[in-house]
Amino acid sequence: MTKLKSPGSKTAPDSELIATIEEQSAELRLLRQEVAEWKKKYEKGELRDIAFTNSEKEVQPIYTPLDAAETDAEALGMPGFYPYTRGVHPTGYRGRLWTMRQFAGFGSARDTNERYKFLLAHGQTGLSVAFDFPTLMGYDSDHPRSEGEVGKCGVAISSLADMETLFDGIPLDKVSTSMTINGPAVILYCFYIAAAEKQGVDSAKLRGTIQNDILKEYMAQHAWVYPIEPALRLIVDCFEWSAEHVPRWNTISISGYHIREAGATAAQELAFTLADGFTYVERGIARGLDVDTFAPRLSFFWDIHNDFFEEIAKLRAARRIWARHMKQRYGAKDPRSLVMRFHSQTAGVTLTAQQPMNNVIRVAYQAMAAVLGGTQSLHTNSMDETLALPTEESVQVALRTQQVLAYETGVPNVIDPLGGSYYVETLTTELEREAEMYFRQIEEVGGVVRGLETGWLQRKINESAARQQWEIEQHRRVIVGVNDFVTDEPELKIELLKIAEATEREQRSRMAKMRSERDNDLVEKRLSALREAAKTSQNLMPFILDCARAYCTLYEIRAAMETVFGAYREPVFF
Repeated sequence: MTKLKSPGSKTAPDSELIATIEEQSAELRLLRQEVAEWKKKYEKGELRDIAFTNSEKEVQPIYTPLDAAETDAEALGMPGFYPYTRGVHPTGYRGRLWTMRQFAGFGSARDTNERYKFLLAHGQTGLSVAFDFPTLMGYDSDHPRSEGEVGKCGVAISSLADMETLFDGIPLDKVSTSMTINGPAVILYCFYIAAAEKQGVDSAKLRGTIQNDILKEYMAQHAWVYPIEPALRLIVDCFEWSAEHVPRWNTISISGYHIREAGATAAQELAFTLADGFTYVERGIARGLDVDTFAPRLSFFWDIHNDFFEEIAKLRAARRIWARHMKQRYGAKDPRSLVMRFHSQTAGVTLTAQQPMNNVIRVAYQAMAAVLGGTQSLHTNSMDETLALPTEESVQVALRTQQVLAYETGVPNVIDPLGGSYYVETLTTELEREAEMYFRQIEEVGGVVRGLETGWLQRKINESAARQQWEIEQHRRVIVGVNDFVTDEPELKIELLKIAEATEREQRSRMAKMRSERDNDLVEKRLSALREAAKTSQNLMPFILDCARAYCTLYEIRAAMETVFGAYREPVFF
């Protein structure tokens, strides 16, 4: 195929420049002729009866320099330089590999502590806490609404006492920890800081991330507590306080993962997540914060789905869009404010209960896409996660998947190795263009908050989810082992992790003991101070931290603020 020559120097004589332009024009004519001849043969060929689509639309059968012509050298740049399309570090993975951070949590704090030590002993380089559903919703393990759910889908953490047990024997100044929690996020964050204090670790030495992304909860995952405005207040309180007291901590992980898992396309995940990020930036600025005081600690979290090239392009586009908007729209001057740092996780929604061993293969391809897209941190799902919480054996296979990718494939040796691919560059530009279209639509409906209040964002995701399900049911999209390649042979049996019913009884017993031994007068004093502060415009982080230190429970702290803020009730949209 014809290759286009790059233009000559801008200082070349006019005659040389004219000659170069004429030569390029001739090359373009020849290339268009070649494409036209190929297209005739292609159209006469017999094609498989299936949709040749990514997450949203049909892709072309071939890409050429004609498709990638709109991507100029400035939009690409170099790794570690604006606009960071090709990566945020000039050394790529040659300087440091991505953090292998397996999401883990089940049963009691003691059970999960043992799993963390197992993972660290097998080469994991960061911890990631999965909380059970009562904790995610801000309920104590002994609350009536927690019955039957304690420790089932994550670890039960109801107070500082549980957090101390969770990290017993794990020095918190030596490990980076991610905590996936949103509605009551600042409360769990304060439990963690107080646990570090108990270890003698200053908060300035703590490294990690709290998800703390409430906007996507209203949009997709639904683990909320307070109405939108007070919830946003708590997030900005966290930005403001942490910039001074926990400067190495990522105070939010702006998450596309749950938006994608709810049924969004790649372009919607990209656009809605970035729009959430811009909203948080605007709220911080409205508080009077200098954008460069908190923006460097904003991080992101992406879902890595099945379409290999689309996922790589999505990550490249995300970096470019964030850098441009932070610089041009919000006036950020610190280069760290322009850099999008992110964690990635392979797509849980793509795992299948049928033929679960196939999930190992899916996860391996998704992990490679995340690395080729330049992720800073990665969780690889275990093959049994669609059936239960993962066993130690399946977790080890998932971790080994990353280690084989890191040390045996050669993929990390070259920075952005697909940069310059006609297909990948075209996809990157197309996704960027689609995201900008969605930004305009969101502005037209009144912004992200108004889009949530009216259900506009939720409906967009629902429409995409319905279309994707239809494609599977109509066999336009093949899922191996589900709607094709189904066998009559007995399913492969794999061992599953089961949470004993005794876990809940033991957790209730521990909580009763903790309540009897703490200073309950101090507890009430700290909760009262928090309630009064919530009625003012004061930053609530110091008050929540004081409650945590006094062994106030998760629900007690939640309820103290709820008496002032109220509780969120989702309107009916559908």
